[in-house]
Amino acid sequence: MAIVKPFKGIRPPKELVEEVESRPYDVLDSEEARAEAGDNEKSLYHIIKPEIDFPVGTSEYDPRVYEKAAENFQKFQDKGWLVQDDREHYYIYAQTMNGKTQYGLVVCAHTDDYMAGRIKKHELTRRDKEEDRMKHVRVNNANIEPVFFAYPDNAVLNALIMRYAAMKPEYDFIAPIDGFRHQFWVINDDKDTQTITDEFAKMPSLYIADGHHRSAAAALVGAEKQKQNPNHKGTEEYNFFMAVCFQASQLTILDYNRVVKDLNGMSSEEFLAALQVNFKVEDKGTEIYKPQQLHEFSLYLDQHWYSLKAKEGTYDNSDPIGVLDVDISSRLILDEILNIGDLRSSQRIDFVGGLRGLKELKRRVDSGEMRAALALYPVSMQQIMDIADSGKIMPPKATWFEPKLRSGLVIHKLG
Repeated sequence: MAIVKPFKGIRPPKELVEEVESRPYDVLDSEEARAEAGDNEKSLYHIIKPEIDFPVGTSEYDPRVYEKAAENFQKFQDKGWLVQDDREHYYIYAQTMNGKTQYGLVVCAHTDDYMAGRIKKHELTRRDKEEDRMKHVRVNNANIEPVFFAYPDNAVLNALIMRYAAMKPEYDFIAPIDGFRHQFWVINDDKDTQTITDEFAKMPSLYIADGHHRSAAAALVGAEKQKQNPNHKGTEEYNFFMAVCFQASQLTILDYNRVVKDLNGMSSEEFLAALQVNFKVEDKGTEIYKPQQLHEFSLYLDQHWYSLKAKEGTYDNSDPIGVLDVDISSRLILDEILNIGDLRSSQRIDFVGGLRGLKELKRRVDSGEMRAALALYPVSMQQIMDIADSGKIMPPKATWFEPKLRSGLVIHKLG
């Protein structure tokens, strides 16, 4: 069973939400955050990217930067830019992208569920990134930003959410830069709160869609606090961390594409010939060509687009990892032909999220920065859940969820 609870959210007053809210910390660099915050002292970037309050070039991992985060978090509360609700609530958070709306329930999930594997992951985490987020949680004693979960479709919860969606939201705004709509409701009815708790308790698992490092950090800090408290009971607020949970069928996963700097010493003709061993290669001309189905890839090379269809026998339909296009392309193109084995460390490859479109792949190759580009068909949420259920881990850079959660709509304090 999945344990969730309501919490006393710390939120901006309605009239300030658009000044406070921001993109998540890990989708932009320090200078982008500095530019977006500008002279807005209420921007959440002062808490999640506090290096912007220091001279340009200051490391985001400088101990003073973490201390500044806590100082700014307190300042936001002192000035009334963030105010804690007087009672525990669940919340509903809706995002609309390209006419499609997905509705998430904002809950507190239990750290024990993460440690026991009931909150399932599909990606590896890096210890240095975990430690960075742990420092941020420790110094603020709060989950400033939520993680992004999926859960199996649930008719009872969907009906409840749709009832609130017909009401006027607490927040309703179009975010700058991405242009997506974000809405937010507060669940005030005790019966609805109990229904949410009960329905989640029937679920054997929740699935991390995005935010693996934040999930790990929150659970590890919770475990630390358990050990430090001789009177630990298991109901303390530090046992829980903030997540936005969406029905799996509502989520949009975009392609996550690759660009490479060289062809491993081969000419274009030699590279195309090598591809024909495992793929049916077809020249699609100069117009942008997008993969149409699983196991089909688009290659951009020398101002031409090619369709690459994996031949039978190059993948295993019974293997939740081996059937993935990201695994097929990694094994048979990047590793076997281009000798790019470690996608996490190689300097010869870069990754482009699908929101930028295939025009971005074309631009980076045409500019001479990259030699070729490879576009993949998107992974499905069912594939992610199957992999998580099997206990396996997806290859790196396999999923790109959009829209990203905005930060600053609600914060969870650990004490």
